Parts: sequence; C-alpha cells; structure tokens
Amino acid sequence: MKKYLALPALFIAIPSFAQPAPARPGFSGEVSLNAVIVSSTSNFNVDGDATISSLENKADSESEGLIAPLGNVAYTFGDGLNQQIYFGTTREDIAVGTLAVQLGYKYSLSSGTVVDVSFLPTVISGETWQNPYELNTPRQETDISGNAYRLQLNSISGSNFSLDLAFATTDVEDDLTAGTDLARDAESYYAKGSYRFTLSRTSFVSPSALYIQHDADGSASSFDAYGAEVSWFNILGRHSLVLTAGFTQRDYDSASTLFSKKRSDDELSLFAAYEYPKFMGWKDWSFISFAGYGDIQSNLTFYDESSYLFAVGLNYKF
Repeated sequence: MKKYLALPALFIAIPSFAQPAPARPGFSGEVSLNAVIVSSTSNFNVDGDATISSLENKADSESEGLIAPLGNVAYTFGDGLNQQIYFGTTREDIAVGTLAVQLGYKYSLSSGTVVDVSFLPTVISGETWQNPYELNTPRQETDISGNAYRLQLNSISGSNFSLDLAFATTDVEDDLTAGTDLARDAESYYAKGSYRFTLSRTSFVSPSALYIQHDADGSASSFDAYGAEVSWFNILGRHSLVLTAGFTQRDYDSASTLFSKKRSDDELSLFAAYEYPKFMGWKDWSFISFAGYGDIQSNLTFYDESSYLFAVGLNYKF
C-alpha cells in the first residue's frame, strides 16, 4: 500500500497538520510543477537489462529526469464543514513518503475522530517481467494491475492516536510464474498505528508500527512483514520540514524450487519533505522539495533493490 519513490502515483504537497489551514466551504486544492530525478536498481525493473545470465545477478542502476505537473483537489461541505471529498495525494501522506493517488471521503465525528475512506486506483499499477527468472533469453514485459481500499481513523476520540488500514489486490497479466510457488497474483492486508507526541508549539514526533500480510498464489511469494517508522515535523519561521525513517522486515512463507532457501528481506526507507511558502513574496505560491531513498537487502541476491528520488518545484494553492 505504501509506494515509495514512485512517480506515476505522485501528487506533491506538504503536511496540513504541520501548517493547518482553516476549513472553508467549496472547492480548494493545489497544483505544482516539479523537476524530478529518479533512479532504481532492481531485477524487476523493465528499464533494466532484458537478458540476465544468473540468478545471482545484481541489477544495474537506471536513472531518468522528468518534468512532472501534479496536483490535488477537494470539496468541503456539511454542517460545520465536517465532510470532504478529495482526489489526489493528501498532504499527510506525501509528508511521510506515501506516494499514491486517492479518491476519498472524510467525515469528522463529534467525538473528534476523523473517518477517511478512500480508493487508490494507481498504487498497484506498473510494469514487470512476465518471467523475471528467465536466463540467457530476453524477458518480455507485462502489466501489473490492482486496486487498493483504505480506511483511516485519525485523532481517535480526540486523542493523538491514529489507525490506518488497507486492503489491496495484485494481478500480474500473463504471469509465466503462475501455477508455481512463485506465482505473484495476491491479496494484501495492511495495518499501521501511530501516536503523535508534541515537542513544542511548532514541532512534534510521530512513531508508528505496521504489519502487512501478503497472500500470493505462490507460497514463496507470500510473506508477513513487521515494521516501524518515526516522523519528525518542524516549523521554523516560514520553513516547514518533515523527516521520516522506516524499517521493515519481511519473512516469506516457504522456499521456492528455484532457490535453495526461504527468502527474507530487510527494507530501509528515508524520506524528507520541505516547503517555503510565499516564495518570492507570491501569496499562494510555495517552493517545495522532497527526497527519498529506499534499500532492500535480501538473503537472496536476486531480490536486492535500491532507489532514490529528488525533486524541486513550485506549488500553487487555490
């Protein structure tokens, strides 16, 4: 559910709880233009070598630069402006590196709980190899599709505790591993609990714990994941900065017939987001920048991955 360093799913913003804006009825949103550099190293990256000679192969790094116009929009209504329909990536998510387009609905209860239900149509989508393990023969590309559904309970009963739950399906088209213990079609369940500690009037820290259950058609592609994250939010004058670090361990259900041992991954993720409002004295414009790094170290060399992203841009709020 969480897609780090994935440009097609990205809409830029900085956290609303770091710089709260008063609710107002009707439409609001923002749009940005960003210069982006993204790089990834993975044996599943279709921009990499189509032909590999060994399952001990370490993938080459692939990089690209692009200009990305991005944005989001929301409509706020109801008694006390307690309801909102939105499309894009929320400010809360982008601050900690959850880069996914959502269509969602928020409802603020009298108890203080904010119920947020959303549909994520792009977080699973992408491309991969039909048979990533094929040796000495050019591998063929195929599409990954799927949907994700999310329920967030924020500020539960007016407290600093929040809960984030999600369910997703994954479908690999023309998957040549289908019918084997490495088959990749799957259903995934995600749960994350977080608590916010106030450090000062302009700074707070939010640790969280997460669990993922990934049930694939192949037992060697199925796993349970346990992780922890911590985010630090700080406002210094007109500068807003959010830093997030996370660590996740994935334990797979069984060894495959292709490899001699059961797979186990350790994943490290780092993310930073920065905003400077009223850039050049322009009232509704902000200078924005964000950077992310991800690294997966597996006991099976074939699954080692790394990626990074860096972007700068201008954001217009309306």
